[in-house]
Amino acid sequence: MSTKQSRRRPVVRLLAPGAVCAAAGPYALWIRPRLLTWGATGDEIGRAFPGDELFPVADGSSVMATTLPAPPGKVWPWLVQMGYDRAGWYSWDRLDRYGIPSADRVVPEWQDLTAGQRLTATPDGRSWFTVALLEPQRTLVLRSDLDLASGRSFVPGRDPLPRAYMTGIWGFHLRPAPRGGTRLVVRTRGRGRPRWLTRPFGVLLGEPAHAVMQIRQFHNLRGRVGGEARPESPDGDD
Repeated sequence: MSTKQSRRRPVVRLLAPGAVCAAAGPYALWIRPRLLTWGATGDEIGRAFPGDELFPVADGSSVMATTLPAPPGKVWPWLVQMGYDRAGWYSWDRLDRYGIPSADRVVPEWQDLTAGQRLTATPDGRSWFTVALLEPQRTLVLRSDLDLASGRSFVPGRDPLPRAYMTGIWGFHLRPAPRGGTRLVVRTRGRGRPRWLTRPFGVLLGEPAHAVMQIRQFHNLRGRVGGEARPESPDGDD
């Protein structure tokens, strides 16, 4: 090995951590705060929302918002029919539904939703969201409690607490907006254990992934509620 090559390798080893630190600074100070509050006003960021009381102490939270071109009564039906085996999530279907398109219409059979109901999150049904709070045309809060080792959901208070888990809420809050629109504010809040594992995962992967998926959902909901909701045809065809 030449002297020039031997000198270059330590320099490379020093530059790699330096580059990570240089990138981490702007992300923590500028990018991350904007991802966690995308589209939200100062009032929306600072206020409490229904469902926050389920996690009075949380490792992380976010408030993202958008204005949709339809009143709450027209937006609500699209939200209550969400679920892997129902209308989907209106986000990146290739990522959260294995390429199955989310519904492009309101389906009457999926409009009955009750507190405590489970909404399947995966094809095998091993994980799900639970409807934690429900106030028609105003609030829908979904809760997730996931065992990280098995990838299965668990029921707090009934099942043993897993050694590694993540638990939290995904809340949708609707308020009338000017010119007949809806202000849709999406609130997340949760925690995980062991914190040395779940916290870095949340900051580096979970939060950016949620932001990307949530912004996509906003975009797709805007297009859906902007047109007239068509009832599902009996045979499922257009």
